[in-house]
Amino acid sequence: MLTKHDQILQHIEGLPVGYRISVRQIAKQLGVSEGTAYRAIKEAEGQGMVSTIERVGTVRIERKQRRDIDRLTFAEVVNIVDGSVLGGRGGLHKTLHKFVIGAMELEAMMKYVESGSLMIVGNRQEVHVAALEMGAAVLVTGGFTVSARVTELADRLELPVISSTYDTFSVASMINRAIYDRLIKKDILLVEDILGSQVPSVLYDTQTVGDYRELVGATGHSRFPVLREDGKLTGVIAAKDVYGQDPVTLIARVMTRQPISVTPKTSVASAAHLMVWEGLELLPVIEFRRLVGVISRQDVIRALQYNQKQPQMGETLEDVVLSRFSETYEEQTLSLAGEVTPQMSTTHGGLSPGAFMTIVGEAGMNVLRRHRDTNMLIENATLYFLKPVQIDQRVEARARVVDVGRKMGKVDVELFRQSDWWEKRF
Repeated sequence: MLTKHDQILQHIEGLPVGYRISVRQIAKQLGVSEGTAYRAIKEAEGQGMVSTIERVGTVRIERKQRRDIDRLTFAEVVNIVDGSVLGGRGGLHKTLHKFVIGAMELEAMMKYVESGSLMIVGNRQEVHVAALEMGAAVLVTGGFTVSARVTELADRLELPVISSTYDTFSVASMINRAIYDRLIKKDILLVEDILGSQVPSVLYDTQTVGDYRELVGATGHSRFPVLREDGKLTGVIAAKDVYGQDPVTLIARVMTRQPISVTPKTSVASAAHLMVWEGLELLPVIEFRRLVGVISRQDVIRALQYNQKQPQMGETLEDVVLSRFSETYEEQTLSLAGEVTPQMSTTHGGLSPGAFMTIVGEAGMNVLRRHRDTNMLIENATLYFLKPVQIDQRVEARARVVDVGRKMGKVDVELFRQSDWWEKRF
């Protein structure tokens, strides 16, 4: 039987895209308290079913697939540019495919406008009307308003007209930055990317050790999440927990309580780190207190190996730093050398601590991979000396393996700075 919370989520999911909802409305329709309705709406927002927009309200939106993460809805654009909606609220859930800057003659710019576009322009009414008639939304910069004719047309066509106090260049930069950040996130492998659609085998805390043994025989697995009757995770159980136990013993008495779990948005790298350091073979995946699946150590290893072979689309700070460095390896020592660029500096013109650790970490990880083909994460680093390095100075990190085991590795990294006529170690 569904709880009131789940009934509200099911109700919201059944609403048409673009439908406006409120806490009071949901509470009245389903006969629940406003507190219960509020919590369910917040969860729906976390699941990507609704979006809350300032001065507009909460709107049912289409769930964005991970492959479409580089696209924004007009509702998200409103939040990005701190805008206000002047008309066409019924189209806020629609997806922005591209944006056009209205800095040309009307006839010339219309060649670039198509359905799903966003026209970014100042107070040019003829452009507002032409863009809406072409199926594009309008973002008016400079804080200007629009005429009643434009508002009426936007409402009728359900195409948003948004006003922002920022100038055209700033607005375009903000939208570009939001899309670019999403491209970087798209490259990060998350638990949800490797989570299968198959419903995991589970046990309940009211079942017995005999039930566990039957499930082992049916599935061939030996580790299972344990749920309460309301579906919430309460423990995990493995073969070592039931060894020597009577078949009628309740699972609640022998299971491991308060199990370590992850969410679908946890990175696979973090999940791998947890599994290695905690000695886990199975990780339950929890979303809003409900079990949505499990991942095994084999799932994580396969995913990391596959991800290493994939092309990257977004450029992170780490990519910017390391793109100027070249790597050599000889006599068990790995060298990573390059110049300090302005992007790697502090406000005082020296090498930033973040860029410094990126160089040191990359050198250490790469020499470990040369020594033994393995994936590891940096657990801790000890720094002995640090002296300033100027922009355009050449630096070199020399890394060698001190010790390596099955689960750990220790690396010594020395950094050198170099001028035109001398080299000083630090």
